[in-house]
This record gives sequence, structure tokens and C-alpha cells, in this order.
Amino acid sequence: MTTISPLDATGLRAHRDELASLLLAVVDGGSSLGFLAGLDHEGAAAWWDSLLPAVEEGSLALWVSRGGGDGRIDGTVSWYRESKPNGRHRAELRKLMVHPAARGRGTALALLAEAESAAARAGVVLMFLDTETGSGAEKVYLRAGWTEVGTIPDYATDPAGRLHPTTLFYKHPQG
Repeated sequence: MTTISPLDATGLRAHRDELASLLLAVVDGGSSLGFLAGLDHEGAAAWWDSLLPAVEEGSLALWVSRGGGDGRIDGTVSWYRESKPNGRHRAELRKLMVHPAARGRGTALALLAEAESAAARAGVVLMFLDTETGSGAEKVYLRAGWTEVGTIPDYATDPAGRLHPTTLFYKHPQG
């Protein structure tokens, strides 16, 4: 059974190394998350540390999943709420990650459902994201009811440095 729980700044500090290991596993598995091959534990941990100010101020909401019998974090998702006055109604879904060994158990859909529900409770009426076109993540978002907007060619590189298009999605979350 997968358990989803929010992670505040204290939890982020406490689980930073575990989250760094998750990020490394996902990037090493070829997922396009904005990182290139060769990312090391120190670099991954520093990236998680860089999120602390946004988590502390409340503009970044973060969840983790635990689905294995060992209680370790096997997935995460976050959303960033726009701070500009004309955009406080929207949030960008960021960094949905599921450890390669935990895929196929509904973890991604459970993380998405929790993030969407929390967004609706927080007054977010529009969520958006981008993901690598043709990736497994793209299929997850479609299954979860996200609407495809379009594709941008040569948007980002995969961990190996090859350019790929990205697909944009949006959804109106409901609590």
C-alpha cells in the first residue's frame, strides 16, 4: 500500500539524503527532470536544499510516497504557486518522480491525486506542467485527466544531452 504525506521544511531537511538518492535513481533511469548524466549525490542533495526557502515560505508544496515494506521514500511530487497577484490562482506541477523499482504500482497517480486535491483546497483553480513528449510520464498525466495543450520542439535535453520536445498540460483540480 502506498502512503502519501506532505513534507514541510523540517521533513525536507531530515530526508534530504533519501530524496537525493531518489533523484539520482530517476535521472540514472533516463528521466528528463532538468538534470544531466553524471549528477552526483552532493549535487542532488544541494538541489533539494535549494528548495528549502520556497517550502518554508509556503510557495512550494511537496509530498512524498512510501510504498515498499521498508518505509523508504519511493516517490515525490511538488507544485509551485505563482506569487504574482494576477496568477495566485494557478500552480505549476513540478518534479513528479517515482523510483524505477516502484513503478507500475499506481504511485504516480496517487501522488498526482494528492497534489491536485491539496491544490484545490488551497484555492488553486488551474495547474499546468511540461513533460518530455513520448515519455512514460506523459501517459500518466493523460490517464489522470490532464489536458494536452501542445508540443514545443527541442525544449530540453535528456540526461544524455539529447534534445527532446516537451508536451504542455493543464488541469482544473478538484478537491
